[in-house]
Amino acid sequence: MQLLSIILSLTLTATVPAPLREPAPLREPGSWSVTGPGGAVTARLGLDDAGRLSFGVDRQGAVVLAPAPIGLTTTAADLSAGLSFLGRGNRTVRERYTRTTGKQLERDVTLTESTFRFDRDGTRLDVVVRVSGEGAAYRYVLPASATITGEASSYSLPVDAPAWLLPYTPNYEESRVPTTAGPAAAGDYGFPSLFRVRSNYALLTESDVDGRYDGGRLTHAPGSGAYTVSLADPLITSAGPLSTPWRVAVVGDLATVTGSMLVDDLAPASRLSDTSWVRPGMVAWSWLSEHSSPADPDRQKQYIDFAARNGWPFVLIDEGWSDAWVPEVVRYARARGVDVLLWLRWTDLDTEQERATRLPQLRSWGVAGVKVDFMDSDSQERFRWYDEILAATAAQHLMVNFHGATIPRGIQRTWPHVMTMEAVRGAEQFTTRAATNTIFPYTRNVPGGMDYTPVTWAVTDRDTTDAHEVALALVYESGWTHLADKPETYESHPLALRTLSRLPTTWDESRLLSGAPGQETVIARRHGDRWYVGGISALPAHTVPAGLGMLGDGRYLAETLTDGDHGLERTSRIVRRGDTLSVPVAGNGGFVTVLCAYTGSASCDEPVRQVPATTLALSGGPESVKAVFTLPAGGPLRSVRLEPRAPRGWSTTGAPVTAATLRGGESITGTWTFTPGPDVPPGPVDLPIAATFTFAGDPGYPDSPGAQRVHVEQVVHTLVPPPDPTGTPDVSALPFLTESNGYGPVERDRSNGEADGGDGNPLTMRGTVYDTGLGMHAPGEVTVWLGGACDGFSARVGIDDEVTSPGSVDFQVLGDGVPLAASGVVRSADPPAALTADVTGVRILTLRATDGGDGKNFDHADWALARLSCAA
Repeated sequence: MQLLSIILSLTLTATVPAPLREPAPLREPGSWSVTGPGGAVTARLGLDDAGRLSFGVDRQGAVVLAPAPIGLTTTAADLSAGLSFLGRGNRTVRERYTRTTGKQLERDVTLTESTFRFDRDGTRLDVVVRVSGEGAAYRYVLPASATITGEASSYSLPVDAPAWLLPYTPNYEESRVPTTAGPAAAGDYGFPSLFRVRSNYALLTESDVDGRYDGGRLTHAPGSGAYTVSLADPLITSAGPLSTPWRVAVVGDLATVTGSMLVDDLAPASRLSDTSWVRPGMVAWSWLSEHSSPADPDRQKQYIDFAARNGWPFVLIDEGWSDAWVPEVVRYARARGVDVLLWLRWTDLDTEQERATRLPQLRSWGVAGVKVDFMDSDSQERFRWYDEILAATAAQHLMVNFHGATIPRGIQRTWPHVMTMEAVRGAEQFTTRAATNTIFPYTRNVPGGMDYTPVTWAVTDRDTTDAHEVALALVYESGWTHLADKPETYESHPLALRTLSRLPTTWDESRLLSGAPGQETVIARRHGDRWYVGGISALPAHTVPAGLGMLGDGRYLAETLTDGDHGLERTSRIVRRGDTLSVPVAGNGGFVTVLCAYTGSASCDEPVRQVPATTLALSGGPESVKAVFTLPAGGPLRSVRLEPRAPRGWSTTGAPVTAATLRGGESITGTWTFTPGPDVPPGPVDLPIAATFTFAGDPGYPDSPGAQRVHVEQVVHTLVPPPDPTGTPDVSALPFLTESNGYGPVERDRSNGEADGGDGNPLTMRGTVYDTGLGMHAPGEVTVWLGGACDGFSARVGIDDEVTSPGSVDFQVLGDGVPLAASGVVRSADPPAALTADVTGVRILTLRATDGGDGKNFDHADWALARLSCAA
């Protein structure tokens, strides 16, 4: 269906105006209008007697954006003045598409488009204008390669227009400022920016930004209503014809602005023909409430168990996870119907080699998606990286959440596996204010998913009530909603947990019912045949009237969660279309109402997805692996399939084992062999066998597109050994079988340095520089293959001189898991210590650096001159 929608969109938008005979350039001024379907919005393009262009927008006959200069400059020409009009072409554009996330999944919209052709001394500039019932946009088109030096693009607002502006930073995480267009402070402001012009609102932003351009922002000089577009780079290069991003003005009342999808309407169509692997949903996330927990696999399993109990499909493991244990935790999660998402720095994926290595590895573990962090740039170079990472993650069927990122500019239409983006001052700032929260639905959340990480009692510096916190999960739109507190905290608020576990994260339609920026937001959203009404307030206690004109025929049960005298409380009543739901809201409070068809039931609660417990036992080795998959009790399971999953370069023999039904107490058994190919690299490898199934009671059961097959996997651990070392090799010259490090990668012949590989300094301790060795950060560890061919190990160990404060490390040597030698705690003030070990007969050597018992800060551990004595 998705592919058909894309084909229809391409067909319907391919209407081309009749060819124009280019007239001689017209030097006199001109004025043109483009009116959108329905006649509410009109864009006005002007050319004055100096050949300068202007652009403005009216709504229902009233000026919203007064005509303001537009144009651009290149290294070859100034295309902001001296222009002559050549001609105009018109067409109607119809956009029909399906989203995987968002406030409206199915979209069908018609826009009016006009292309205006201009010339300056033989250099061509086209201005394309599109208008819909929600606003107007324009872009520049250059027919040949060019280097852009800037834009004259600007907007003109009344000086007394109220405004809600974001002081610009490239991660969009500053606090929004309620101000006025003219007196607003001088400086740069990030998109989207909201202005009220009498009875209308204008939201200014941009769409269709990728690596062919960079991200813009608004620059304001105080005292006027003029806001100009500034670019991130001094120069933007284009190797061929260039269509710039759309300069977008969403105009209308607040309901129009809040519900607008104009940014998506202007974006390129989806680049994915298959989105069946893309899944939104609630996410359990531990970093905000307990920073150290992502480094603790046992604690992550507790989050997984909590998510499974409550039907949340995902757990995000943030900064601190390790290659050493993530694969096993992923297997643990998937057997319980929970998928794992992993945090990464963007610098972990900023080269083609890193993407080609790391992303397939994550997918082979069964990871469902990634949170990529700290991009912190709107440059053309960074947008080219976005192009690359989006294509690479899509190829691996890895969904994406961008943090430390730019704002959505249509990216979720073009790349439907982008579930959400941060670009907001969210709960992780540990300061929550109701007045700020009520601005986001009218600003940041309009162009796309917003990863605010809501609903946390861990943030104690807040003026919001408990019901306000819960309502954020409904009022804010995000394909993945990362709920940010501990399992124990949610379980101590059972009414909140009951509501959260039944909220969708995607919507068939959304409507603003009432509110104003900085005061209140009341939104109704539909998912299937249910409606959900949520409100957040920054006002004193009052009663919110929520009109229910959107309901269908018949009676509905309305269950409402609000703040009560003794904590959260839940009430219910029977309502019909056209009724008004009157909800008492506490000061800075909120509410959530679930509306379901009334069938006589006392509750709208639906069963929470509970995956049956199963076991998968493996025995044997690569030459013969026996697998027994059992359903101890319950069920039945359907469409059961048991099979090996050969790693890349490996082959297996034996057919899958299947069962149409598996009932409690029943098992299926299979036996397979694994064989490595000639190009399999040396090192440890996991040989997986997996059972997949559906089960009675699961949504979409048994095999419809909505059914999510459960994946139960276990592995046989084996090793493809490298050649035995000979002579007296440096450990840094040998291949690592495994590697982990407290910060960044383990460095060869350099100190640990910072987070990136190769960024260390020469190994230096107490002023002495060493040519070879390993640079670690505690806790760190590497293993290397000896194969029983060596008899001695030696090194000089200590804290590298690069640290700015004292560190402490205990250096340990292990052979086949057995301790052989240890330095004891070595501190920065200590001289390098000699460390030797007898490794006779050892197959696998482990070099480990622990934190000395006082934390890992400044524990840059050097293994200088780490060498082996091996057989010739």
